[in-house]
Amino acid sequence: MPEHRSRKDAARNREAVLAAADALFARSESPEDVTMADVATAAGVGKGTLFRAFGDRAGLLRALYGARLEPIREAVETGRPPLGPGTPPQERALALLDALLCFKLDNRRLALALEGTGSGSPYRAEHYEQWHGLLRAVLEQIPGLADSGFTAHALLAATRADLVEHLAGQERQPRERMRAQLANFATRAILASGHQGI
Repeated sequence: MPEHRSRKDAARNREAVLAAADALFARSESPEDVTMADVATAAGVGKGTLFRAFGDRAGLLRALYGARLEPIREAVETGRPPLGPGTPPQERALALLDALLCFKLDNRRLALALEGTGSGSPYRAEHYEQWHGLLRAVLEQIPGLADSGFTAHALLAATRADLVEHLAGQERQPRERMRAQLANFATRAILASGHQGI
């Protein structure tokens, strides 16, 4: 029984930490302003609990990012339109990119914090590999498309958190304009890559 209670406590603490970190990142001017001590205090847990559960700040960021992205991943994997297999692959690719852009617009500080952790190449990060793999798999279904791996990298570069922050923050571009620009760019890139493959 005590072991069951400790697992429940750990799960409750994890949820409290993720909720606290989420709120702190949403309110912060700069992602660097949010410390592990801030998160522990806001969640009502000790720093030791935080470090045991997540390892370090990067581990906490990955967990929070993963929890926030889960609905998109679920939509892709369960086949919900327009992300699921029932939709033509080009439309699926555009829907996936749009979902990622909207996610990063809605979670600008969190996305910046995770992508700017300085822990090596962003292309080796687990979340990046997952989204690259998903997008590449969709692009591979488009007849005649050349080099789906590179095309997926190039398209995902247009959703990088630092670019999203620059466009939305510094240039103050409206959300709908950014979505339309991404769809236009991605459509042209996919068509150009398809022509090269013919």
